[in-house]
Amino acid sequence: MVPIIRRIDPEDWARARDLRLEALADPAAAVAFLDTLEVARARPDEFWIERAARASHGGEALQLLAEDGETLVGTVTVLVQGAGSADYFGAIIPERRAILVGVYLAPAARGTGLIGALVERAVEWSRAQGLALLHLDVHADNPRARAAYERLGFRATGHEFETAMGHELQMARAL
Repeated sequence: MVPIIRRIDPEDWARARDLRLEALADPAAAVAFLDTLEVARARPDEFWIERAARASHGGEALQLLAEDGETLVGTVTVLVQGAGSADYFGAIIPERRAILVGVYLAPAARGTGLIGALVERAVEWSRAQGLALLHLDVHADNPRARAAYERLGFRATGHEFETAMGHELQMARAL
């Protein structure tokens, strides 16, 4: 079966939470996510309910789910950050932008082209929000992710920075 890609519904909160916990248990999670499995597990249901609701409508956040039958097999999120706001590392955003975060595919879905389909939907949505670029940050020690993003048209912007996780690279793709 070919997975269906759709925007999250508020009712998906528990399944989306479970997929996030799966992502955070992945061996690459330490260099892929700004969250830990322990912290995420401790969050109350209200956190996950609000997160799903916020990404289910409007033009400030989008979470896409890839669903194969009854199983969620992938997700990406796009956040629109306003000019003058701080990003999740504390740097000031010079102009309104979209950033791709929370990218995850279940192991069985990797290598199937699903990541490309999810990102293309994220690109379309970002373009519809009037944005010209889709950004992402990727850890220098995550070659699997870097290679996937390069195949999908993302290029290094030259902006590199250090975080508690280590060396990060910014990439962007024209919309």
